[in-house]
Amino acid sequence: MELLYYARLMRRHWLLLLLSLSAGAGVAFAVTTHATPRYVAGITMLVSADDREGSLSTALQAGALSQQRVQSYAALLTSRRVVGRVAGAEDVRELRDAISASAIPSTTLLRVTVADSDPVRAAHRADALGSAFTRVIDEIERPTPKSPPTVRVTVVDPAEVPQTPESPRPPVDVALGALLALLAAVTGLVLRDRLDTTVKTAETLQKVAGSSILGVIGYERDARRHPLILRDQGRSSRAEAFRSLRTNLQFIGVDRQPRSLVVTSCLPGEGKSSTSANLAITMAQAGWRVVLVDADLRRPSVPRYLGIEGGTGLTDVLIERARLHDVIQTWGQPGLAVLPSGRIPPNPSELLGSRGMRSVLAQLTEEYDMVIIDAPPLLPVTDAAALGAICDGALLVVRHGKTRREQVLRAGELLSSINARLVGTVLNFVPAKHGSYYGYGYGYGYDSAVQEAAPETPQPQAPIPV
Repeated sequence: MELLYYARLMRRHWLLLLLSLSAGAGVAFAVTTHATPRYVAGITMLVSADDREGSLSTALQAGALSQQRVQSYAALLTSRRVVGRVAGAEDVRELRDAISASAIPSTTLLRVTVADSDPVRAAHRADALGSAFTRVIDEIERPTPKSPPTVRVTVVDPAEVPQTPESPRPPVDVALGALLALLAAVTGLVLRDRLDTTVKTAETLQKVAGSSILGVIGYERDARRHPLILRDQGRSSRAEAFRSLRTNLQFIGVDRQPRSLVVTSCLPGEGKSSTSANLAITMAQAGWRVVLVDADLRRPSVPRYLGIEGGTGLTDVLIERARLHDVIQTWGQPGLAVLPSGRIPPNPSELLGSRGMRSVLAQLTEEYDMVIIDAPPLLPVTDAAALGAICDGALLVVRHGKTRREQVLRAGELLSSINARLVGTVLNFVPAKHGSYYGYGYGYGYDSAVQEAAPETPQPQAPIPV
């Protein structure tokens, strides 16, 4: 399963990976082209102790002494005393950084390399370093100035002029740069996807919400300007997705088929109003007697979507200033009954949880096959929870790539706390290829950053009172 997850992640972002690969190779090529070449020349020296007697015991002692000295000599090679005899006072530090000395394990051999931008100069400095080091050892390994040295250092393998630079190596460097860039891109993608808690798959939504996925609505470029599915005679993929949602709603409960359905979301801007309108339209097209109720008494959207007058509606019925049948309007062909929100009240939560709302809902349920209620989001205000408690079910709309898992979980807990029935979820704005700020306050307006774009007003039939 993990392998399939990574394969899908790489396939979704293949263009980014390709660009990263190309950028890494390009940067590595540019650096390699302008880099100063580095040539390395080396010498090998033998450390041997003086064996005057020629006996076996003295030979073993001399060998042990040589192995003890070789480790110290590797560090002594880069000392100022040795390097100062090869380079001038101003070049000592530079040459020390270019020298690398190491003892060959289990031997008394020393391997010394010198790096330089000039191959001839690298070989010359390596030979000069070997000569200088043998003289220094000859000086410091004498017990007295006139006695012979106890340890000798001999150059056994002089330096040769290198023909090819050690660095840069264009083929290797370009391949390494491309590989590192690709690895960084893959790591970034995996981290971003793992740390991203937004809902992006139907499987994730079903697991978090604990409810069935009734619909997956795809994203269309013109959906903001034309939110209704009446374009192209309802032949778009988005229209087909709503018809699939309508079909799934028919089978969510054989013994307990909902007659009233609250359509809500976790936060503003997730498409719950357009989902309510399009779902009502598809049901009306199938011959259902459907009434769409705009119960968002804070920022009503249904009149803008359907292009109807919303100045009088549900609010007027609840405060007993109008009769229910006088404010219901018929829209489109076949006729879809619409109950606008009416005037924005100062106490929307109290009105939606009142006995008057229960009476209105009971009357609508008797006269229509399905009552679809467009409610405010669940997390910012309690309006949708109040409606969910008196309706047969609630439909939760979740926006792909925006709604977070913890928000879906919190919305489900709110509905469960009031014994509301979550009949299913809808994953909205799903790409074809494939916050902490709620902004829905008592001031009866969403923040401009999360408002749904105002749709282009369609041209329906003139409202006909029912």
